Amino acid sequence: MNELHFFDRHADYSVIERRLPHWTQAGTACFITWRTDDSLPKEVVERWRLDRFQWLRKQGINPRAADWRAKLRELDLSLQHQFFEHFSARWHDELDACHGACVLKDAANAKIVADSLLYAHEDLYELTDFVVMPNHVHLLATFHSEEAMLDQCESWKHFTARRINRRIAATGRFWQQDGFDHLVRSEEQFEHFRMYIADNPGKARLAGGEYVHWSK
Repeated sequence: MNELHFFDRHADYSVIERRLPHWTQAGTACFITWRTDDSLPKEVVERWRLDRFQWLRKQGINPRAADWRAKLRELDLSLQHQFFEHFSARWHDELDACHGACVLKDAANAKIVADSLLYAHEDLYELTDFVVMPNHVHLLATFHSEEAMLDQCESWKHFTARRINRRIAATGRFWQQDGFDHLVRSEEQFEHFRMYIADNPGKARLAGGEYVHWSK
């Protein structure tokens, strides 16, 4: 494995809304999650967003401002940890509840996603770990450039959505446009995400054949 690089706030990086990943920095390890369009009930998402908005406003941050993430990172570290641990944990717990049709529990559909992720591994990007869950995907990867990172995420989602929809005779959006992403900030955090990915099927009480886990 090539030497891993972690987020450097003093180096160039980009923050982009409504396109995965939101935070991008060339060569930096990134933990990314996509979810299927039906993976979270509307009322669950709305409650989560309302609670997050209220928490941010309590800290004097406008959650609708373009720079709310930058303002969040100006808070005391204990508050930042409180925010990420509470809201990301709730988000991922809801995903692990396996809402929706969970079409990726079908081994053939999960293989389409896994094969797509591995297709250009060590060429256009480098994967270290991923898991294909019944209604979402987690992965750890690094990319050669910011643009490569953005383009590849769009490519994975577009290709797999088309193939899986064709296989299950469905139409319309397969993946949610938005998702969760996090630039890895330390070796300890990187190991935490690797363990999270490996443990995710057990946490969701999945049987063998209901998920695909890969680790380099």
